[in-house]
Amino acid sequence: MGELNIKLPRRIQDSNKSTYGRVLNIAGSKLYTGAAYLSSASALKVGCGYLNLACIDFIIPIVSSMLPEAVYTPLLSVNGVIAESNKIENIKNFDVISIGCGLTFCDSVVDFFKNTLSCINKNQVVIIDADGINILSKTKINLNLDNLIITPHPKELSRLLEVNLEEILINREKYARAASQKYNCITVLKGHETIITDGEKLIVNHTGNSSLSKAGTGDVLTGIIAGLCAQKMNLFDAAVLGVYLHGLSSEIASKDLTQYSVMASDIIKYLPCAIKKAGENGRN
Repeated sequence: MGELNIKLPRRIQDSNKSTYGRVLNIAGSKLYTGAAYLSSASALKVGCGYLNLACIDFIIPIVSSMLPEAVYTPLLSVNGVIAESNKIENIKNFDVISIGCGLTFCDSVVDFFKNTLSCINKNQVVIIDADGINILSKTKINLNLDNLIITPHPKELSRLLEVNLEEILINREKYARAASQKYNCITVLKGHETIITDGEKLIVNHTGNSSLSKAGTGDVLTGIIAGLCAQKMNLFDAAVLGVYLHGLSSEIASKDLTQYSVMASDIIKYLPCAIKKAGENGRN
């Protein structure tokens, strides 16, 4: 990617939490409590002003004990996942909705996902990750959204486009563009040298290392991008900067912890160092 010239979101002294955006993060299930925490904490750490985590009721005490700064919307559960009957009444009050991290693919979650997307204003920013992408690949949903980001890894993109995984890996740029064109969105195709494209413009990221090959790091990336979008960044720039900071944080963490020992939560801990370094390099 070369020298990144995207500036960090501006911070002003005469401001309040609404100045830096409101994120609704719909995440988590009985088996993936950590995803709800990681995707929420990273959005706050990168600077969004207000984070509401909508998750099944019984994991709220777990996540809130680690993240008291978030606000919580309890959702009814069935068999440890989100029940279809849930409706988030105030969904239109948020600038950014991220959905998918730690959700478990099943009928009730699919129905909840469809119902939720149908309530979103087309001008709100929506970020879809993980099982949210898997739901898109297996259902026919009309995404009438003007501000959409999807963050698949190659296997998820393979399902989404119904293209063989090996073909995706050989032609990553081609199929990342194809996904953006199909869904009218920005695609973040994760992996070594993550690709960000809107179907026309395309950026290849060069930060990061093998420490990112660990469960939970994708949840952190989703939160980082959501937090940057909430601060009124251009969506493409937010995706590019988010991927850059995510990788840079892993590099800085690895210097202290080695690439073997960095965990997803460490990416969040070292994110301030990445932001500081980006600012010192003239990007603030």
